[in-house]
Amino acid sequence: MQRYFSDKLDNNYFVLNNEDMYHILTVMRMRNGSKIEIVYNKKVYLGVLEDKKIRCIEETTEENDNLKEIVLCIPLLKEQKMDYILQKATELGVSEIIPINLERSIVKLDKKKEENRINRWSKICKEASEQSKRQIIPNIRNVMNIIDLKDLDGSKILCSTREKSKTLKKWLQSNYKYDKIVIVVGPEGGVSENEEKLFNEIGFESVSLGHNILRVETAPLFVLSVLSYVNME
Repeated sequence: MQRYFSDKLDNNYFVLNNEDMYHILTVMRMRNGSKIEIVYNKKVYLGVLEDKKIRCIEETTEENDNLKEIVLCIPLLKEQKMDYILQKATELGVSEIIPINLERSIVKLDKKKEENRINRWSKICKEASEQSKRQIIPNIRNVMNIIDLKDLDGSKILCSTREKSKTLKKWLQSNYKYDKIVIVVGPEGGVSENEEKLFNEIGFESVSLGHNILRVETAPLFVLSVLSYVNME
């Protein structure tokens, strides 16, 4: 059953954006009586198509998909790699994504480009949330610098190629009770030595992902997969 997100319930009818209605009526070719899942206020409802409108039938008993809050900080990357990480990170349960400026980041954005990219990235996350049957769409923040991350709460880790003794496994054994985790992944070549020191100074613990050096699009998915496994009920 297809899933869509709605921000408004009007007289027991869900209000969807024009793109979603086009997808329902033209792409999926749904007709009166077709059942649709609607996420509204982080809850899942069963809806039915009636004369190009979605009537709410009932709330389902689906459990919340975000037992722990996961914030992923990733460098600005070229379009294809960025899109891939956004899509897969959403499928793996990330709650929020923060693009960050780092020394070795190839991509630089001015304010106009940043606004356009964030709109595009948000759409990718929305579609991935619908496909993976999530109850939230990850929030994408404006581009930040390292120092902007100092006030973030929660447990904070930096995926490091320099750290050898403190592995992700060891870190999780000591911090398994976390409610919120903030993860930083560096660009190709990793974060610079000075950047790593700055991250450590603002509360990020350097952790190793193992002996192999992972590509920038592999590292966040590895970490999120490990967290998903550890947090399984």
